[in-house]
Amino acid sequence: MYKKILIATDGSEFAGKGVAHGLELARGLGAGVTFLNVSEAFPTLAWGGAMAGYVAADELVNYEESARKYAREVLDKCKAEADAAGISAKSLHIENRTPAEAILDVARSEGSDLIVMASHGRRGLGRLVLGSQTAEVVSLTEIPVLVVR
Repeated sequence: MYKKILIATDGSEFAGKGVAHGLELARGLGAGVTFLNVSEAFPTLAWGGAMAGYVAADELVNYEESARKYAREVLDKCKAEADAAGISAKSLHIENRTPAEAILDVARSEGSDLIVMASHGRRGLGRLVLGSQTAEVVSLTEIPVLVVR
């Protein structure tokens, strides 16, 4: 049924539920997985002020280095869980993209036949203001999405 599962994670405790579900499904089906972590672009609002060009450049470098380090930690943990379960897995970190765009692009390029991701379940104004990456993936993809709550 599913042979290539894309598991998107931001490393949060909640996203860990999606990782666990995705790994359990992959183990049961004998599927391989690709773990994906996405770091969004440096916030443009941080570029304000008279010394913005100098200060923001340092902040940008720190932001990117921190994002890479965090992604490595998250993805290494996911890969170790997959290895322990005997599941074939690889990891990808995509930088400077919105999570939904990166998830959709990676699903296509990897030939994934299922996307697994967690939904934070925001409602009302929080969903309106923050947007929903999960809702965007669900509405724009052509392959099944398992949303874990």
